[in-house]
Amino acid sequence: MLMKQLHARYSRRWSTSLIVLAVAWAALAADVSLPPIPPTPKKPHTDVYHGVKVEDDYQWLENWNDPAVREWSDAENRHARAYLATLPGREQIRDRLKVLIAQIPAAYYGLVYTPSVLFEFKFDPSKQQPTLVTLDSPDKPESESTVVDPNQIDPKGTTTMDFYVPSLDGSLVAVSLSEGGTENGTLHIYDVRSGKALPDVIPRVNKGTGGGSVAWNADASGLYYTRYPSPGERPQPDLDFYQQVYFHKLGTPLSDDSYSLGKDLPRIAEIQLHTPPDGRYILATVANGDGGQYEHFLRGADGHWTQLTQFSDGVTQATFGRDDALYMVCLKGSPRGRILRLTPDHPALASAPVIVPQADDVIQGMAVSDTRLYVSDVWGGPSDIRVFDLEGRAQGKIPLEPVSSASGLLGLEGDEVLYESESYIQPPAWYRFDPSTGKARRTALYVKPNVDFSDTEVVREFATSKDGTKVPMSIIRRKGTRLDGQNPTLLTAYGGFGISLTPSYDLSARLWLDQGGVMVIANLRGGSEFGEEWHKAGMLTHKQNVFDDFAACAQYLIQAGYTNPSRLAIQGGSNGGLLMGAALTQHPDLFRAVVSEVGIYDMLRNELSPNAVFNVTEYGSVKDPEQFKALYAYSPYYHVVEGTAYPAVLFMTGANDPRVNPMNSRKMTAALQAATSSGLPILLRTSADTGHIGSSLDEQIEEDADTFAFVFNELGVRTGN
Repeated sequence: MLMKQLHARYSRRWSTSLIVLAVAWAALAADVSLPPIPPTPKKPHTDVYHGVKVEDDYQWLENWNDPAVREWSDAENRHARAYLATLPGREQIRDRLKVLIAQIPAAYYGLVYTPSVLFEFKFDPSKQQPTLVTLDSPDKPESESTVVDPNQIDPKGTTTMDFYVPSLDGSLVAVSLSEGGTENGTLHIYDVRSGKALPDVIPRVNKGTGGGSVAWNADASGLYYTRYPSPGERPQPDLDFYQQVYFHKLGTPLSDDSYSLGKDLPRIAEIQLHTPPDGRYILATVANGDGGQYEHFLRGADGHWTQLTQFSDGVTQATFGRDDALYMVCLKGSPRGRILRLTPDHPALASAPVIVPQADDVIQGMAVSDTRLYVSDVWGGPSDIRVFDLEGRAQGKIPLEPVSSASGLLGLEGDEVLYESESYIQPPAWYRFDPSTGKARRTALYVKPNVDFSDTEVVREFATSKDGTKVPMSIIRRKGTRLDGQNPTLLTAYGGFGISLTPSYDLSARLWLDQGGVMVIANLRGGSEFGEEWHKAGMLTHKQNVFDDFAACAQYLIQAGYTNPSRLAIQGGSNGGLLMGAALTQHPDLFRAVVSEVGIYDMLRNELSPNAVFNVTEYGSVKDPEQFKALYAYSPYYHVVEGTAYPAVLFMTGANDPRVNPMNSRKMTAALQAATSSGLPILLRTSADTGHIGSSLDEQIEEDADTFAFVFNELGVRTGN
């Protein structure tokens, strides 16, 4: 489901509806047919950070090994599931979602091109998990062949493909498989033609902390892979860290695998491996956690690794050309990005020529063909694609629809390129661009529209944040929407890790629009919509800017007449869940309903979780006095105030989440349930077989049905129109 945001003034109507619905919820909560909310004892605990005493009443809920914590979580889940099941229209919403999804013939993503075959993930609405398939061409869907089907491997639908990498000749493919949302990936090798698995199975290749990666050698006789420590190699707390690179020769025992790179890398290194089409080199891109710092190492034909860049150099991306040259995006001194070219024979970054200088647009990605360099850009959210020759001379742009996105750049034979484009109201399609004609044509890989958005428009408007910064929003509304302050409005944002929220299609938006709703996507600081300066302005000790931007967007929507606080809901996940927690604690009177998924709420204790250590380069650490001060100042859990009239909140989490410890949701739920005076529901929905990503299709539909029903009910939206 799409996410959105907003702001408010109290009115008599708002107060009256609050009382009426609060009484209704209180009656539901007290209904003997509903499992009760469990009692949550306070067990006061004090931590001291840099001389500051911090009280924590619910630290005991962190211990998932404690049977009392599991019993409490199960009781909360029973209550939430039962409450959500009683909401008006919930079953009709679920059925409508099923119909909408079932009408999609197929969708393709994650394309990888080899000279012999095109690989891609295929979403099939009749299956719980995507499959890995091949095509002879993006224009020949009849040539499709299934290589790996996780639904056959695991009929329950809880086995996920984390990533795949084909050999350079396309004859073999390495696939990481994990179960139950854990992202603990084991590598399997498949013969592409037969779909049969080879006996080579490599564990501990992928985790939710640092991810995982693979690169094949030139003749497909072996591969380089990322590897996490085995039990006994390092202490238990270090098993999710210290990622290294090893080499495996097919058909040999794992005990013969040889170390290649990584012993001197940071504990929180995240390694991605790449190779050029001829397989002569291996490039290792090493992230220093999640804050956007990278360094690069190149393995030459002699087997030695050469360090090409350091974290301080500001090089964030690197792509091989077909002549083995490396094209690198550098942000140092150019926060919107410039492209350098480095040759393996002369890998000195200081003397690398600038091929594409910094421009107004922000570089997001690139692809290299025989004689062309394609660069995808973003400016505030929407995208475009610029075309250059390999000396950096501009060759124009690929025409795109207004307020749309372009991604997945993929060079084909010669100078043609594939890319995927979509908008908020146009489904995704893969296009093939030929520079000799200057035209792009849609391939056979596209999602056929199964809902009509001809009555819908997307407008771009700007809010003014607390410090005067202009913050863009994409507003999706039906044509002729009256700005009378009465529209149910759903606002979403993310604001972190340099991630840009670009236009993306979501057919479930039709359900919201059909109820007279307005949907809003805000491009907050912390992302990279306006470059690295925009990112840095929302990270570390500047994180409060993100929350101020969000509040400003909400206030703008109210002042512009889109909605009012009683008709405004917000939704966000992960780092966007942190945003939800900050929004509801800093501005509890601004929103009527909040849906927060797999969010972070205790910014002081979260750092004790493995993946949160990788987040330190983005958020900061309690070990640093100034960073602790900033973290404590906004950490949602520590700013829940007893007696405050909080909005209705639906927390959603997965029990196996390796990225955000579910203890965040447990503690935040307990604190809000004890503190709120509004009488509105505070619910905790926990899925036993999911994690941060990779849920089965059925589970995703159930989550969306719960979200829509919850928000519609709180905003007074009648379903079934």
